[in-house]
Amino acid sequence: MSEFDVYDPGIYAEGVPHEAFRRMRAEAPIYWHAEPDGGRGYWALTKYADLIAVSKNPTLFSSARGATFIKDANDMDLPVLQTFMLNMDPPQHIRFRNLVKHAFVPKSLPALEPRIKKMVRQIIDKVAPVGQCDFVNDIAAQLPLQVIAEMIGVPDGDRDMVFEWSNKMTAFDDPELHQNEGDSSQQAAMEMYQYAGELGQQRVDNPGDDLISMLMKGVADGGLSAMEFASFFMLLFVAGNETTRNATSGGMIALLENPEQRARLVADPSLIPTAVEEILRWVSPLIYFRRTATKDCEIRGQAIKENDKVVMYYPAANRDEEVFANANSFDIGRTPNDHLAFGVGQHWCLGANLARVELRCMFEEILLRLPQLELADQPKRLRSNFLNGIKSMPVRFPPERVRAMP
Repeated sequence: MSEFDVYDPGIYAEGVPHEAFRRMRAEAPIYWHAEPDGGRGYWALTKYADLIAVSKNPTLFSSARGATFIKDANDMDLPVLQTFMLNMDPPQHIRFRNLVKHAFVPKSLPALEPRIKKMVRQIIDKVAPVGQCDFVNDIAAQLPLQVIAEMIGVPDGDRDMVFEWSNKMTAFDDPELHQNEGDSSQQAAMEMYQYAGELGQQRVDNPGDDLISMLMKGVADGGLSAMEFASFFMLLFVAGNETTRNATSGGMIALLENPEQRARLVADPSLIPTAVEEILRWVSPLIYFRRTATKDCEIRGQAIKENDKVVMYYPAANRDEEVFANANSFDIGRTPNDHLAFGVGQHWCLGANLARVELRCMFEEILLRLPQLELADQPKRLRSNFLNGIKSMPVRFPPERVRAMP
């Protein structure tokens, strides 16, 4: 079979290819996918159970061997990629995760929630009297940017600059975000790397209670190299804002395209927690991660050779008909909803619980303050086969004349 193409980034600029994923689940759940530009090809996995099986077996399916992007890195780039936590296997991955995990555990979040709610109110305060805005840049991007920047310890005046680097690093397949000479993902990564080192050195002289200070203590103790620190900084910042921003934007589109579900949510805000889970399932902000087989094996009876690339497609698994009833229906009351938007296994998203709090606070405020928000023009999607992103989304709403009670 060769008619399926879920690799081409251009396809995703029009939307996630859910029909192709549906057919792959039914006809070729372990599908050998060709790869352009001389790539050696990979196994595309689209079934929920297979994603879980691969994710929970890091000994057989490695994140470090070959890293987690589909395209093979060259011999010079691979060691750099392996300094990022998402490209590590146990026990190294566990050691790195333990450095910061306590900042993201559920018991740490209640103290942070009032601050998040205040940020959300301030974000909506800026746009509510105007009656229009770009939902992505003015609303969805602002909260995760502010939260993760504050947690990491990025000064207010530097946040937009680091945010721009983050966009360029992840949007490597979208030419609109790389219009100028030297305006590349690699250049953005180099600039962020240098910035991280400078910020880290400041914390050596003046430590605080932020994640940078915590990580620099790891450097001082010899448990973290300077390069590993910079990689950690970059990963926390990028992962901390990109995916939640895209879940917020994609979730708002889902509510606009399903007005009966939106009306249901406005009428019963107690459904917001289950609505957030359905948004995560429906949007699946991250499209794939790759693993590499460490020895010959089988998946669903298909022979997999050592060093074969195995790519897990989360939007496909999150609409697996064997797991989710009416999988292609957006249902804000869906329960249970054991989606894989945050992954599963050892690489389960470190910031999952933080993202849930951010999404819940954001949609509570939007539904309260901007209940008649609507599209003013068609959203522009990111050209990427890695991130399910929205670049811009013009919206309008009746201007708020009386400030809602806090």
